[in-house]
Amino acid sequence: MEGDVSAAAAAHYQPASPPRDACVYNSCYCSPLSHQDYHVVLLHVSSGGQSFIYDLDTVLPFPCPFDTYVEDAFKSDEDIHPQFRRKFRVIRADSYLKNFASDRSHMKDSSGNWREPPPSYPCIETGDSKMNLNDFISMDPEVGWGAVYSLSEFVHRFGSQNY
Repeated sequence: MEGDVSAAAAAHYQPASPPRDACVYNSCYCSPLSHQDYHVVLLHVSSGGQSFIYDLDTVLPFPCPFDTYVEDAFKSDEDIHPQFRRKFRVIRADSYLKNFASDRSHMKDSSGNWREPPPSYPCIETGDSKMNLNDFISMDPEVGWGAVYSLSEFVHRFGSQNY
């Protein structure tokens, strides 16, 4: 009898994580068992109407047309619990370059050791700050620079198609 129960349970078994091709992101940073709290890409909005995404961590074309990137990398938020749906902070390049600062402390573990070797170039600082990364990755619209969008707002604002 016990063998029958195990066989029945195995027939209804669902893996804890989806296969790689079912992953939400179509890029090398996709991991169904972990999440990424932020990811940086360049959005180029051209005067000709076609926007492009420049993402150094993807298997999609470089640059990638905005609508293709959204379709292939993000899919839909429909199956994601509302509390965990993606948000996007969009910051003009001139504001980013003027205001962003990082002392790389986010790259160290709790003992102060590097998780990975740091880049060879100097840390990025401004006259006002040595570290404000959290203001850039916060999804609180009252914090930091630029505007915060939901996925649907982001697509509506920068895309040429409706999803």
